[in-house]
Amino acid sequence: MQFRDFDIDGFLRDYWQRKPLLIRNPWDHWRNPLEGDELAGLACEEGIEARLIRQENVAPQGGWNVEHGPLPESRFDQLENQWWTLLVQAVDHHVPEVAALITPFRFIPNWRIDDVMVSYASDGGGVGPHFDQYDVFLIQGAGKRRWQIGPMCDSSTELLPHDDLRLLAHFEASEEWVLEPGDILYVPPGIAHNGVAVGDDCMTYSIGFRAPSSSELIAHYCDDVLANLRDDSRYRDPGLERQANEGEIPEAALKRLNAMIAEKMLDPAAFADWFGRYTTTPKYPDIDWQPDEPTPLEALRSAIAEGLPLIRNPASRFSFVRRGPSSVSLFVDGQSFECSDEVASFAELLCANERFTLDRELVASQPVLELLQALFDQGSLAFESED
Repeated sequence: MQFRDFDIDGFLRDYWQRKPLLIRNPWDHWRNPLEGDELAGLACEEGIEARLIRQENVAPQGGWNVEHGPLPESRFDQLENQWWTLLVQAVDHHVPEVAALITPFRFIPNWRIDDVMVSYASDGGGVGPHFDQYDVFLIQGAGKRRWQIGPMCDSSTELLPHDDLRLLAHFEASEEWVLEPGDILYVPPGIAHNGVAVGDDCMTYSIGFRAPSSSELIAHYCDDVLANLRDDSRYRDPGLERQANEGEIPEAALKRLNAMIAEKMLDPAAFADWFGRYTTTPKYPDIDWQPDEPTPLEALRSAIAEGLPLIRNPASRFSFVRRGPSSVSLFVDGQSFECSDEVASFAELLCANERFTLDRELVASQPVLELLQALFDQGSLAFESED
C-alpha cells in the first residue's frame, strides 16, 4: 500500500517533532492487513511481547490492570462486558502485510524506525492518557477510535503510581478526533494523547521510532570503549616541574587527563562504527533464519541465475555509513562489513530495499557473492520461496 496524496516535504518541515497532524485516509486503497483473531493468536505464542490492559472503571486514577503474554487462548473468552485492549509488539516481524505498512514511511531513515505495535480494543477500551518519548504514526486499521491530544509533557510531569503503565495523573484535551479505517494521526514526542475505542473491533497500528537517550548512548558507548582499551594506556607527564604547592592539581595535568578521555570518546570514526553495530542489533532476535549448514557460493549463483528474489529477515536491521566516494561501512544485525566499489553499491541497494531481484552482472563479482554468503549464513537474508 502507498499514499495517494501526501506532502512529505511539507510534513517534515511543518510537523515532524513539532506538532500533531491528522491525516484523513491518504492511501491508494486501504485494506486492514490483520484480523483480531490473528493478533490474539500471536499474543498466545512464546517469545512475542504482548500485554492485555483492562480498566475496571472510568476514573483515570484507578482500575488499571496489566497481564503480560503469552496469554492462554481461553483468556479472551472471559473479557465480555469489560473495557480492554490487547497490545502486541513487533507484529511486522511476523506478518508481512503488517510490515508493508512501514514502506510509505521510509522517508524517515531506517535506523530511526522501531517496529509496528498493534492494538485491538473492545468498546471503550484504551491504555489511558500518556505520552511517549518518540514519534509515532497511529494508523486506524478497523473500527473507530477517539483520539484526544493534550499538552507537552516531560520528565517532571506527574504520573499515576503504576508498575507497568506510565499514565498521566492529570489530562486535559485540547483537540479531539474520531479516526476511521485508513486515517492516520501523527504524534510528536512528549505530546499527551489518549485513545478510546468507539465500538468493538477497534484495531490500531502504531509505527514507532527509535530515539536513544543521552544516558543510553553514553552507557553503551562507554562499555564498548572500555572493552577495547589497553592496560598500558596511562597518564604520562614528561617534563614535570616542581609546584609551589604539592596539593594543587594544576591546569596542565587536568588538560592532559581530559585529553586522554576525549581522544577515546570523541573519535568520530570509532563512534560511527560502534553506533552502526549498536543500532542494527535486532530488538527481537528470535526470528532465526540461519541455515543449518553454511551456504555454498554455487548455491547462491544457481538461485541468482533462476531469478529468485532476495528478501530481508523482517527482524533484521540494515544501515550503512558512507566512508568515502566509493566506500561504505555496512551494518547488519550488529555486524559490520567494509565495502568498496561495486560491493558498496550493492550494500546501498540492500539497505534501500526489503525485496529485490539481483542484477546478474553485479553478482558476477566475487566480493559481492562473499558478502551475500555472510549475510545468508547469519540469517539476515534469504531467497523468497515460491509459496
